[in-house]
Amino acid sequence: MGSKNKLKRFRDNERFTNVIQPERENLLKGDFEYRGRWSAFFGNENPIVLELGCGKGEYTLELARRNPGTNYLGVDIKGARIWRGAKTALEEPLPNAGFLRTHIELIDRVFAPGEVAEIWITFPDPQIKFKRTKHRMTNPDFLRRYRDVLEPGGRVHLKTDSEFMHGYTLGLLQGLGIPVLYANHDIYKNSGAPAEATGIQTFYEKQYLERGKAITYLAFSLDAL
Repeated sequence: MGSKNKLKRFRDNERFTNVIQPERENLLKGDFEYRGRWSAFFGNENPIVLELGCGKGEYTLELARRNPGTNYLGVDIKGARIWRGAKTALEEPLPNAGFLRTHIELIDRVFAPGEVAEIWITFPDPQIKFKRTKHRMTNPDFLRRYRDVLEPGGRVHLKTDSEFMHGYTLGLLQGLGIPVLYANHDIYKNSGAPAEATGIQTFYEKQYLERGKAITYLAFSLDAL
């Protein structure tokens, strides 16, 4: 993508009413207007579901279409990516779909305890090298942050094409004594996965499937952490 196109998208994000871009410094100081009051952003008290590392927001958008009584928020640090999802949500329109540009490790600075109903993590970078463990989106530090913002019983969904990420997360959960609600290494060849795991496919997921690559899925609660 050319630099001019990126700059245009950044400018668009600044005027899009469904995009929030808090300054990192303000979050670290505890100065964020919507923490604990996201109902003011969405204009209702409906449950909030996050898609972390949302990219273009394909999952965020489709979940919002299917469930108008739930608010969905795609979270990513790449502004040029979330632009696509935000623009689509405004054009359709999807008033229950919003986008947040921030780092995932600041999630507990953005949401108050118990403010989030569910979390979706869709096709994250598995960060396979050991020195990259701290960047894996299901490492213990991230899991604690998710626990802090989730309501009691709130679920985390991990959908990935990476057997490594699936196995790493499954082993970690078992080691921490966290109950796994559903686990499958190939959801399209086995039954029991929720419809939202198999009924929504991203652009890259479709490419993985065309190449015969298995798609894995985990669902778990962090109440025991």
